[in-house]
Amino acid sequence: MTKSILLDKYPIYSLELNKNERKEKNVDEFVEYFVQMIEQHPIATNIAIFDHFKHTKSIGGEINEDIIDAKNVVFCFGAAIPNSKILAVRPRSIGIVEFKDSFSIEFMEAPNPKLQETMIEWVMKLK
Repeated sequence: MTKSILLDKYPIYSLELNKNERKEKNVDEFVEYFVQMIEQHPIATNIAIFDHFKHTKSIGGEINEDIIDAKNVVFCFGAAIPNSKILAVRPRSIGIVEFKDSFSIEFMEAPNPKLQETMIEWVMKLK
């Protein structure tokens, strides 16, 4: 797993997985895995599956030609609302992208270190 800064301000965690080393054959199988992790977590709530690829294609948006599919699992760990600003960093999202020979799992760093570790654990279990 690597950490990078997207657009000079967003801390992003990424894991690349080779298709030939995976039992999962498509984005939907990874989506199922993350939904299961969310449902098993004591405070996480699954919100939605966003088909980013379908949406972008439907509006005539630009899609990198190497991308075959792209979906986001949208969920929230929100167990407290200590102030109004915390809502700006919720809910969380894990993106799954399929390429010809690989999958990419990406998410933005969470403000809560314990919950950040949870997301890292979920993703690293795939390795």
